[in-house]
Amino acid sequence: MNKQTSTLRAAPTPVGTTAGYMPGFGNDFETEALPGALPQGMNSPQKCNYGLYGEQLSGTAFTAPAHQNERTWCYRIRPSVKHTHRFAKIDLPYWKSAPYIDPDVVSLGQYRWDPVPHVDQPLTWLTGMRTMTTAGDVNTQVGMAAHIYLVTQSMVDSYFYSADSELLVVPQEGQLRFCTELGVIDLEPQEIAILPRGLVYRVEVLDGPARGFVCENYGQKFVLPGRGPIGANCMANRRDFKTPVAAFEDREVPSTVTIKWAGQFHETHIGHSPLDVVAWHGNYAPVKYDLRTYCPVGAVLFDHPDPSIFTVLTAPSGVEGTANIDFVLFRDRWMVAENTFRPPWYHKNVMSELMGNIYGVYDAKPKGFVPGGMSLHNMMLPHGPDRTAFEGASQADLKAEKLRDTMSFMFETRFPQHLTAFAAKEAPLQDDYIDCWADLDKKFDGTPGVK
Repeated sequence: MNKQTSTLRAAPTPVGTTAGYMPGFGNDFETEALPGALPQGMNSPQKCNYGLYGEQLSGTAFTAPAHQNERTWCYRIRPSVKHTHRFAKIDLPYWKSAPYIDPDVVSLGQYRWDPVPHVDQPLTWLTGMRTMTTAGDVNTQVGMAAHIYLVTQSMVDSYFYSADSELLVVPQEGQLRFCTELGVIDLEPQEIAILPRGLVYRVEVLDGPARGFVCENYGQKFVLPGRGPIGANCMANRRDFKTPVAAFEDREVPSTVTIKWAGQFHETHIGHSPLDVVAWHGNYAPVKYDLRTYCPVGAVLFDHPDPSIFTVLTAPSGVEGTANIDFVLFRDRWMVAENTFRPPWYHKNVMSELMGNIYGVYDAKPKGFVPGGMSLHNMMLPHGPDRTAFEGASQADLKAEKLRDTMSFMFETRFPQHLTAFAAKEAPLQDDYIDCWADLDKKFDGTPGVK
């Protein structure tokens, strides 16, 4: 395993505060790694302190509504336009973008996978990405892709950004460090990070091998969902989303930058580290969130609310209330409703549901859905508890019970999710998954009363 010690210089005393910040809500924050590097009272002074260059990173159109407008001003050692070679296409064969429909793969069905195993060869953030499903169209900026990452080696003098998408990273095993233009994020299981479109970074291994899940969002950015009658509290709170403080590298060293653009990968060469932003202010930045701070809500008398009450983040679509992507979390929580079937019920849904298990046992599938595993129930395909879960929940003494040591999530989208060849032919697919419903027996006999 290759490790790299970060050389970024972080702000010892950041200007302002960069904790408790969620993009998409108009917040504006500032931080500097050298005193006086951040201009006051203007964005683009005629001359910046320290001989820095002013450069804006825009996450929305210039004329987006004020409450949605996102941009960050960066004061950096060199403009990011400085590179020594034209862009050249490279191949990352396991990273796919929508539309990607393999004619030899059947995506219609209920699917479940064991954890994708680690392999012997060294893998970086780029070479270790394995696409499982795609949905929508990257060129029209709608839809998503779901990936597994397997990382054993740090990126050394190698950097990446996606012009296609923001990435929601959900670790399951190991620890990674994301050294970004705007600062450093260390990430471990039970935390998530959002890496915005256009942000340059490299990924280092702190504790490997590392494995996790990635939701690549082509559409509108992730924001907090509306709470409706729930009100101002519970679920995910803005104060728990953290942004990094300013940190920079001033290194003259041959480096490569890989760009994902329109589903293709391109590489260029530069003579320095691009992580040279000494100060920044704005509201377009990477964030980190601890899933253990998510506060679930639920029924306290009877009935089973829809799983939308567990939404952490949502990426809106053009259809109000029908998301491009919802990120939903099922963590430990109290179950207290009376006269209620407590696990997820049997249903068909207009949304496509890809689930992953971070750790523990999922209550609707007590067997087979293991940590690191995934399942896919595509749009309008029936699914629900296996017989063990159904019988146990139907016969249970409905006293207050706490689900403990469990954390699973769902990437839910309005679009059908198409399996890649890797998901269908190389990943450890459980061919017998549909058998988990085979022994659900007929209980109807025509006589009234609860069976």
